[in-house]
Amino acid sequence: MSKASTTPTAQVLIVDDEVDHADVMADALRKPGHVCTVRHSAAEAMAELEGGRFDVIVTDLMMENKPAGMMILEEARTRQPWAKTIMVTAHGDIPTAKEAIRGGAYDFIEKPLDLDVFRNLVNRAAEAAVLRSQVESLSDQLNHEYSYEGIVGASPSIRQVVRTVQQIAPTDIPVLLIGETGTGKDLVARVIHQNSRRSGQRFKPVNCAAFTESLLESELFGHVKGAFTGAEKNTEGVFEYASGGTLFLDEIGDMPLGMQSKLLRVLESGEVVRVGSNEPRTVDVRFVSATHHDLAAMVKAGTFRQDLFFRIKGAEIRLPPLRERREDIPLLAQHQVNLLNQRHGRNVIGLKEEVNRRLMAYDWPGNVRQLNRVIELMCVFAEDGHELELAHLPVEISDHAGAAPSGSTSLAGIDLAEIEKRAIRETLKLTGGNREQAAKMLGIGERTLYRLLKEYGLR
Repeated sequence: MSKASTTPTAQVLIVDDEVDHADVMADALRKPGHVCTVRHSAAEAMAELEGGRFDVIVTDLMMENKPAGMMILEEARTRQPWAKTIMVTAHGDIPTAKEAIRGGAYDFIEKPLDLDVFRNLVNRAAEAAVLRSQVESLSDQLNHEYSYEGIVGASPSIRQVVRTVQQIAPTDIPVLLIGETGTGKDLVARVIHQNSRRSGQRFKPVNCAAFTESLLESELFGHVKGAFTGAEKNTEGVFEYASGGTLFLDEIGDMPLGMQSKLLRVLESGEVVRVGSNEPRTVDVRFVSATHHDLAAMVKAGTFRQDLFFRIKGAEIRLPPLRERREDIPLLAQHQVNLLNQRHGRNVIGLKEEVNRRLMAYDWPGNVRQLNRVIELMCVFAEDGHELELAHLPVEISDHAGAAPSGSTSLAGIDLAEIEKRAIRETLKLTGGNREQAAKMLGIGERTLYRLLKEYGLR
């Protein structure tokens, strides 16, 4: 199959003040099916960029003895940032063309043109532009269908989290978030605050595990001047600071027993007393807490107060570890790529399907936080306009994901139908029962998968 037959049709703007040369380029690109608009001055090109939409822009670098192509490049970056710009240049202008690439041009090509090389270059640019458009469409879908205030996922467990957050956020009942490190407890706490009647007030997170008992008391309740060595002025605690808003105590299961009783007293009375003072101060906070511990087991063991436990668990939300919602990994990875592109001005397209398969096969002990760091590292080494590839994966993940599951044996001598059955069963397990995702990973249609499920008696 020829390259032209697999290349998406692109809208191409050709800008060249040499009419014959512009027509030759247009004819060369119309053969593989591209739709070409030809203009012969920078002014005409600017008008097209303002009113039309193009996937690829081919512009002569020098027109009327001026580097007009650089002006067109700058206008295209502002008006149509998804488009790919190719510079056509004479041999003596190559340094300027290289400067254009540093300024965001896709590539450059020298005169006289080799039309086959020219077509191939435009085809590659068209593929990159169309892929970028598809990713933007996926991003829009992700933002509207699979994301709620940054909580990303389509799995049943994460959708239940979203439904619960939507129900409890407008209320003032306390919330206890339970989940392993890195599952997004801090994000959910912020979403609860942002969708509450207190959203216009402060949100203050505090990690209880980061303080000694004495420092934690001062952090929560404040202190007066002279209360202890180094207390040089009166200082409010986070209860006062967040009054009217939301206070989020992370890792509350690591709070010492002595502090637990003091916290309980504040939650029951709505008053704090600064360290070194006897004067109570009224506070009003929405209280959200989180832990990776089993607080019920800690209550039985006597390491967590039962009365405090019942006080803080008005609504309990369990955040599933990433290994229990593997079908969400491609969405989470794409979401992180989108955020990094916005934050750093990058144009990494997304992830190849084989990369998603490797990511889904990994167990992610650090959960979403670890996945985000991995995607960030991969994006550092990826080129703009390209997808994340297997070569970008950290060794510990590519090695782990590529290895055979523990306890597996050689497939030699096993009936092919049994191998197929095992592949379907394991893939469905990997995707949490998501047939659409499983069919995609197996490289078959969803109807074929349904037929095989019935044939093999699988659920």
